[in-house]
Amino acid sequence: MSRKKKEIVEKPYHKPLVKKRKPNRSIAGDIALYIFLLLVALIMVFPIVYAVNAALKPLDELFMFPPKIFARNPTMDNFADLFVTMGKSWVTFSRYLFNTVFITALGTAGHLIIASMAAFVLAKYDFPGGPFFFKLATTAMMFTGYVTAIPNYLIINKLGWVDTYWAIIIPAFASPMGLFLMKQFMEGLPTSLIEAAKIDGANEWKVFFEIVMPNVKPAWMTLIIFSVQGLWNNRASTFIYSEERKTLVFALQQIQLGGIARTGQSAAVLVVVMIVPILIFVFSESQILETMASSGLKD
Repeated sequence: MSRKKKEIVEKPYHKPLVKKRKPNRSIAGDIALYIFLLLVALIMVFPIVYAVNAALKPLDELFMFPPKIFARNPTMDNFADLFVTMGKSWVTFSRYLFNTVFITALGTAGHLIIASMAAFVLAKYDFPGGPFFFKLATTAMMFTGYVTAIPNYLIINKLGWVDTYWAIIIPAFASPMGLFLMKQFMEGLPTSLIEAAKIDGANEWKVFFEIVMPNVKPAWMTLIIFSVQGLWNNRASTFIYSEERKTLVFALQQIQLGGIARTGQSAAVLVVVMIVPILIFVFSESQILETMASSGLKD
C-alpha cells in the first residue's frame, strides 16, 4: 500500500464545523413576549378563578359592593346546599348525572367513529359524488341550531324518538364539524403509508384502526373536546320531557331560577357545569401537543 493510500486510511475524519444560527429576537424582545403571554394567560384564567371563588363565598360576600375577586371566608356551604336541594327532588342527583354521562359518552363515541370513517373515505378514495358530499357537509356548518330546530324536531318526531335519549345522541353523530375536521387532517396523511399497509396484507378495517387513527390522534382528541363540551352542556329540553330522562345541566339551571335566596347555589352550579369540559381539555391538551410534535409524516 502506498504512502498516499496509508494517509487516506489513517487520517481521522473531521466533521465540518457548522455555525450555530443565532436567534433573531433580542433579550428585550423575549422578555416582552413572555410578559404578553403572561397577560393573555391571566385574562383567560380570570373567569375560572372568579367563578370558583364566587362558589366558595358565603351569601354576605356575594352581595358585597364593590365585589371582591377572592373569597375572604371560603366555605363549601353553597355546594352542600346545592346537593341538599337536588336531593329533595323526586328524581335523584345520580339519575340526572347518569343521563348526562350516558348521552355525552355515547354521542361522543358515535360522532368520533362515524365522522372518522366518513372522512377517511372522502380523503383517500375517489368515487362519484365525493366532492359534492363534502361540500354539502361544509354548507351544513353555516346553519346554526336555531335555523334547523324545527326541521330536526319534525324528523325526530316522525322517527318516534321524542322523549328518548336518541333524540340527542343520533343528531350528534351527524355533526358536520367533526367530518370537516377529520377530513382536512386525514388529507395530510401519506397515501404511501396506507398502500404499504395494504401490500403487507392489512384489510380496510386494520388500516383504518391501526394506521390511520393513531396518526390523526390530534384531530380526534380535539373532536372529543368539542363534542363533550357540546353534549355535556346540552339542556335537551326541546326533545326530552320526562323528568327521569332530563340532563344534569337542565336540573341545575332550574335551581338557578330560584331567585336571590339561591344565589350561592347558582354560583356552585356554574362550577359544576364547567368542571368536566375543563378537566377533559386539561388532560387532553398535553396529549394533543405531544402527538402533534411526533406526527410529522409527509409524502
